[in-house]
Amino acid sequence: MLWRRNRRDRPSVNIRHVADTWQLVSLLLDYPDEQLIERSTMLSEVVADLPEAMAQPLTRLLDHLASTPLGDLQRDYVETFDLTRRRALHLTYFTHGDTRKRGVALVQFKQAYRKYGVEIGEEELPDHLCVLLEFGALHDLDTAWKLLNDHRVGIELLHRALKRSDSPWGDAVRALRATLPIL
Repeated sequence: MLWRRNRRDRPSVNIRHVADTWQLVSLLLDYPDEQLIERSTMLSEVVADLPEAMAQPLTRLLDHLASTPLGDLQRDYVETFDLTRRRALHLTYFTHGDTRKRGVALVQFKQAYRKYGVEIGEEELPDHLCVLLEFGALHDLDTAWKLLNDHRVGIELLHRALKRSDSPWGDAVRALRATLPIL
């Protein structure tokens, strides 16, 4: 697989920019709430310091969030991510579906997190893209880098599905892809 060739390489982008982008994407791909809207000014300030490939799509998404009523954002979010498996935020779903192999993959994610003292609560699966990105941004970029590239097919399929549906959240995935090896 083409993306596996670079999975162990370090990012070609500044590590601080990668961590900031991953944290932003993690926040922006989570269910929108009042706290996200309140943080939008601060998030925009962080985005302003990023390279254009990451900043441009994140700015578009932040502009969309700022100009759309919260109720509409929440409804659109549910329609985008919760009603269609093609736009799942759980990375192992794309490679394993709902099979036993997925259970093994989930355990691998949990073990990677535990190695750094991070425990994932019962309310979230460890392969959720937001969880992995936050882990990488705050705890261990290298481990998250490997997991992201090992599950790159899920990121690419999610990107295609969001692009096809013209979803504003596609911009968050575009920014994430700008931090990963070019395919």
